Amino acid sequence: MNPLGLTAIILSSPALADDLLQDAGSWLQIVGEGSLRGVDPSLEKGRIWLEGQSRFDDNWNHWYQGMVRAALGYSLSDRATIWAGYTWLPTQNVGKEYVSQQDVWPAFRYVLPTDFGTLTFRTMVESNFLKGDDVRFRPRQMIRFMHPLEFEPRLSLITWDEFFIRANSTRFGGKSGFDQNRAFAGLGWTFNKNFRAEGGYLNQYLDDATHTDNTMHHLIMGSLYINF
Repeated sequence: MNPLGLTAIILSSPALADDLLQDAGSWLQIVGEGSLRGVDPSLEKGRIWLEGQSRFDDNWNHWYQGMVRAALGYSLSDRATIWAGYTWLPTQNVGKEYVSQQDVWPAFRYVLPTDFGTLTFRTMVESNFLKGDDVRFRPRQMIRFMHPLEFEPRLSLITWDEFFIRANSTRFGGKSGFDQNRAFAGLGWTFNKNFRAEGGYLNQYLDDATHTDNTMHHLIMGSLYINF
């Protein structure tokens, strides 16, 4: 679904709009990805993915979340890659206790070049370890589009949407069903084959544990991608 269309549906629903909490903040991230051939030439199809994020909310007054992600992958082809990874997500929401969430997950990514730009599809199935043995299973699907501009090919229009579902009900992870949606629109600048920077607007719409109250974060997102 078009990200703007999804936002319009959310805001036009009286049941949601009445209980919708909104605020502003920012997400900053750095992502590194490369081949393992530098370790051993026989590992040319092996991949490594390293990522870190820092997140602010409450109108930029509060750091509430960090994220560290690491994964190993295997290139099935020049377009398809499978991954197995780990994520640590320390979280300190306003008025709530500190949570140190840990995730393990498989993922599949497919890159599809077209005449109009590049489409990327990424599917992840997270096992969220929230507290003790209370494990939430959360599939998430991202569709991303990058379109280089004709007058300056290093500059690209970028948009993506990612949808999360809670597959099961858990004590600390909430009831099963819709979890959140993230929709991004912005620009990217490719410095060279190894470095690309992106910046833009991210709309994060979150459902609470009982599907009664909702939060919409209006975020400025900045990213640096490093290929090696």
